[in-house]
Amino acid sequence: MAVFTDPLHEHPHLSKADVDWLHALVGDWQLLSDLAFSDLVLWFPHSQEAFVEAAGRSFVALAQARPSTTQTLVHRDVVGDRIRADLKPMVERAWVSQVETNSSDQGQPSPARMRVQAIPLIRDQRTLAVMTLHFSISALRAPSQVDLVYRRCAADVLSMVGQGRWPDTAVEFSGYGGAPRVGDGLLRLDAEGMIDFASPNAISALLRLGVADSVEGRSLAGIGAELQRATGAPVDESHPLMLSGRKAMRAELEAHGAAVTLRSIPLYADGIRFGAVVLCRDVTELRRRDKQLMSKDATIREIHHRVKNNLQTVSALLRMQSRRMDSEEGREGLSRAMRRVETIAMVHDSLSKGLDQSVDVDELMRRQMRLAAEMAQSERSVVTEITGSFGQLPPDMVTPLALVITELVANAVEHGGGRDDGQQKLVVSMRVERHADAAGRQRLEISIDDDGVGFPPGQFTPGLGLQIVQMLVQGELSGTIHWDSPDELPANPAAARTAKRTGTRVLLRAPILQS
Repeated sequence: MAVFTDPLHEHPHLSKADVDWLHALVGDWQLLSDLAFSDLVLWFPHSQEAFVEAAGRSFVALAQARPSTTQTLVHRDVVGDRIRADLKPMVERAWVSQVETNSSDQGQPSPARMRVQAIPLIRDQRTLAVMTLHFSISALRAPSQVDLVYRRCAADVLSMVGQGRWPDTAVEFSGYGGAPRVGDGLLRLDAEGMIDFASPNAISALLRLGVADSVEGRSLAGIGAELQRATGAPVDESHPLMLSGRKAMRAELEAHGAAVTLRSIPLYADGIRFGAVVLCRDVTELRRRDKQLMSKDATIREIHHRVKNNLQTVSALLRMQSRRMDSEEGREGLSRAMRRVETIAMVHDSLSKGLDQSVDVDELMRRQMRLAAEMAQSERSVVTEITGSFGQLPPDMVTPLALVITELVANAVEHGGGRDDGQQKLVVSMRVERHADAAGRQRLEISIDDDGVGFPPGQFTPGLGLQIVQMLVQGELSGTIHWDSPDELPANPAAARTAKRTGTRVLLRAPILQS
């Protein structure tokens, strides 16, 4: 189904309720197309002036639908096109006179292959648009009982559409998962809720629920009550209203391991309800898969939660062991190991709260920077800053990236020092940028700066922590990392002290590889 709604935006002659109703109609008119075995096209005046003035008026196609119950006759997409000359008189008459017209009403023989019917859409005695139905002449010959019932239902619903009574935006809604369509199964009820007709697919759907007897002539609400008593399912007070055709709504019936979703459309003529159309669909397999996905999702969340708890236990054991260590070097090593374990635990905690394909890591990395600075051993006050945004990253990238940032920030705090003995505050800032390379692939660029003294010229030797960083960047992130040394600052000591950039800068580049 194609839709072109630009002409409706802020139209001076349409209220918001009118626009909402047209949108609701187009969102649900596949039902009409299937029942009437017809292609549908929605026509609207080509300009705002043409809405009220007949001079020079033409029409443009706003939407189009093709039936799934028969072959289509309008093969080309006409949405956005002006109306053809042979259709314009028919649509114009329907617009002005507010009466249904068809291709034989214009004094011309109906086409040998196709007939067209134009129906004005009227609300509050105003024509809002015109809908044309395009159906095959050959399909009218020797129709089956199913065809006759479908066309009868189509005529009843189209009558309500022409009067602006359907869809009712107050009770109808679209976008329902597993919503039934005409071909899935159809029941026609009388005013008392008795089943006048059941399509073969509808009978099969009810059979899955355990309704073995013939359903025609029986009360659908009574069938629903029997199923609830047989299965002991809780009674939904709204179900009898829906199953008797008194209320437009959607619901599901479950019994004997099967699930059938139902949609009721009450039929009205002159304000009096005389029956209903109930669509039904066997959604047993859909619900089984939904339950499997929910079970897997819950299992994955539980695994993440347990991993996080286990990592926190390991961190606590390392903390207890570090307190028993007499060696300062041993305590420092255990403290660093504890920091790495807690970083992984924090990432797992974030992942367990949202199992999307991509993770928003800005807040996570902000906390990582702050905690890494607090846990690092330093007598100075440390300020952490972050600019830019990581955006959405694949989960496989988050854990190694968090470890790398934790190590780099902790290293800056522990070894950054100050520019002079009087400096009591160290600033560690991180800038994040995302950009696309020449091939259009997304890349991440991160720079971490501190305003400390940096490392001695020619004496930069990565320790264990920085060796882990290099391994993670190259192996897990498929990226590169570079440290700017004081060798790259001005050679003159006085100039170096007054240089705009001091301390150490770490530049990390990595591709964003979608998993």
